[in-house]
Amino acid sequence: MLLHLAAEFDLQRDVGPWLAERGWAAALDTSENSSALHVVNVERNGKIIYTWKGNQRETHIGLYDLQTKENEHLYMFERDLRIISCSVNSERTLLAVSFRQYTEEERVSRLLQSVSKYLTLLIEIHPINNVRVLKAVDSCVRVQFLYPVEGRNTSTESRLLLVSEDKYIEQFDICVAVEEHKVVIQNSGQLPRARVADDLIWAQWDMTEQRLFYIVPKESRCTLKCVQFYPDGSFNSILESHLDISVTDTRVKLVNFGYDDCQDQDVTSTSLNLRVFTSKAGGLCVCCSLASDIPDVIIYSIYFLHKGYSKTFTVSLERTASHQLKEVAFLNLDYYVAAYLPGQFLHLLNIQHPDLLCYSLFLTGEDARIDTLQNGSIQSPLMSTILDGCIGRIYAVSISDSALLEFLQKSKRDSERLAALHCALLCVRSTADLEMKIICWISENLSTCHSFDPIQEFIVASLYSRMCSETHNLDKLLPYTSLLDWIGVIPGAVCTTDIISLPVLEFQNSKGFWEKLNSNLESVKYAEPHLHYHSNVLRREWQNLSEEQKEERRTTTYLRNIFENAKKVLSHLDTWDSEERLVPLFQEEDYQQQLLMGLLNLVHRIMKEVWKRYRLHSCIFCFDERGSAAEFAVFHIMSRILEATNGMCMPLPPGFHTLHLGLGVRCLPLHTLLHYIDNGVLHLTETCVRKLLKDLDDTEKNEKLKFSIVTRLPEALGQKVRQFWNHPINANLIARKYVKLLLEKLGSRQCSRPISERRPVPVEFLPLNYLTNMLAEIENQGVHPYEKQDHVNVRFVEEAALKHTMMLLGLKYS
Repeated sequence: MLLHLAAEFDLQRDVGPWLAERGWAAALDTSENSSALHVVNVERNGKIIYTWKGNQRETHIGLYDLQTKENEHLYMFERDLRIISCSVNSERTLLAVSFRQYTEEERVSRLLQSVSKYLTLLIEIHPINNVRVLKAVDSCVRVQFLYPVEGRNTSTESRLLLVSEDKYIEQFDICVAVEEHKVVIQNSGQLPRARVADDLIWAQWDMTEQRLFYIVPKESRCTLKCVQFYPDGSFNSILESHLDISVTDTRVKLVNFGYDDCQDQDVTSTSLNLRVFTSKAGGLCVCCSLASDIPDVIIYSIYFLHKGYSKTFTVSLERTASHQLKEVAFLNLDYYVAAYLPGQFLHLLNIQHPDLLCYSLFLTGEDARIDTLQNGSIQSPLMSTILDGCIGRIYAVSISDSALLEFLQKSKRDSERLAALHCALLCVRSTADLEMKIICWISENLSTCHSFDPIQEFIVASLYSRMCSETHNLDKLLPYTSLLDWIGVIPGAVCTTDIISLPVLEFQNSKGFWEKLNSNLESVKYAEPHLHYHSNVLRREWQNLSEEQKEERRTTTYLRNIFENAKKVLSHLDTWDSEERLVPLFQEEDYQQQLLMGLLNLVHRIMKEVWKRYRLHSCIFCFDERGSAAEFAVFHIMSRILEATNGMCMPLPPGFHTLHLGLGVRCLPLHTLLHYIDNGVLHLTETCVRKLLKDLDDTEKNEKLKFSIVTRLPEALGQKVRQFWNHPINANLIARKYVKLLLEKLGSRQCSRPISERRPVPVEFLPLNYLTNMLAEIENQGVHPYEKQDHVNVRFVEEAALKHTMMLLGLKYS
């Protein structure tokens, strides 16, 4: 089960024993009346209001504190009432209750036509004192106290929202005072009130952020509005967005204004099943399930208002059991919204990056099951919270990292793998153990992922997660995926995408969510996709830096700044612990790599886990032995890492190419090794080549290897390492290079001075004499290409030439 549920509150567990101790055991007997004990509201401060029936069918209201784990009896009605809505103010001095006095049948049978069906009361409960009637009407009313300041202890004012089925919402201002140790309502007449909304057909209360979302019909469309309530008692309309939703049932539907038990859920095919969810990153989504004329087909839409488009999904149900099916439940998981139909499917939709479907998880069968949840009343009153109204239980919901990893390992489709990998790296709180297991999975599945590179995804997603958690607004610029698009489909669901108008915000100096939402909207208008990072930008910069190096203009301020930043990054290499040094990444100079060091630790982390997985030793540079199967596997993984980073123009840790080349020498046949070098897969580094030339003896096979390597060395590197191979072939190569460079320096100039003999006993070989005398003249003019190698001079060239000639003639040189 992908979603993990932890019961934070359970009526039977947390309230039942308390009721039994006080003689209200009848409330726990659900055989006759399942609504005897049920939750009616959850307040902002974690207080849970519930109601139960006493031994004489009297109606009680109680309060449970999630923090202190204590129960409190708030009020009792001496007769059997149906509680519709209930709320207590933050000071727990006032209680607002709405209840149904009689059913329509009871009113007729008892000749009570003049008595209102519903009654809304305001009760002083500190201590229990006066009761004031707020509404006595035939339409249902919901009540909700405002909690504008978190943790407020005392106040002389309370504000109460009253929501009527007659399609309006108003706010009551209530002033209280302490009289003879009693908290009483000061207002002697009618309470001051203000109209908040009119003509609504749907409303949702956000208790955490103290804001009201509601919908009013407008011609053929609906308009979503939001009212923000502030600590000073003021409120204003802050958002307006047009939604293309057709509503045939104009009855008011309310969300999070109290909770009825599961028997009272009136779900019809025309009722408006809609939720508004927000995320910490400034995401705003409207989730709506639409009526379908086709049997066994579910249709639901997600309006990503912060992105400017919507996605509508059509799902054909695998097995029909219409008597068990309820409406789709929408859950807020912050980074995801979930569409859940018990026994059918669980669809996790990525809020932050909804553009590519491969980052949403559509699960069916056993994978879609959410343990312990019934097919009844499932609601999401708070972020990452589920209320199951049937059994009176509140769960903290989270994505299980173990279940996610299991799903990743058994998935065969690339879309599911991408979604699981993305979720694990960006959404689940990453641990070293989880990261290690993901790397192991990547190393085993490099060749089975056909539409994406798992190494690239790991690098990009990990870097995105780490940097965005540290710096605000980087998420709008950094890439979160290595993919540019996705043309695949989600098996089991058909998706259509529509462009929608962006919401209009009206606020001044507002912080928190509204500021983040506005930033997202501005990004959609002006930035995306133009300002999003792309590797081509970095590739051009890399090429420019390479040209700077070739033209020897390294003293510019620009380059100096880059090298200083690189030094700071490199300094962190010294902090790697002894376990991390398991991978023999050598500390060497690599100027191009020093320019771009953002991913050192990340790639090193991959290497460390791979090294541990295949149980390689820290010292493997023994070139007289062939590599093992484990070494070949690591070589293959390193080749894929190199391919992945090159594809995104990203740097590698110093020493990576040395280690890669060393494994290549041990694992590959010579022709394949040279092919990898010629095509840029393997890079010749000073550390590895020098060790190879020094450690290998000069057998015929090794001579061939060394000669093939030496002839492929860049000029600057060749000058440094050829001296470590004391062999006639190498001496001949050095001499040829030296002569070539001297002659290039000479150009078209002629020697103006007499040529002097350099050897005490001249060699009787006139062509060689002429060449050496001419080279000596060039040296005398101050030209010396190999300044750091004093032994390479005209005499060295002369001896090398004589040795090579004698060798060709089959003679012995003395």
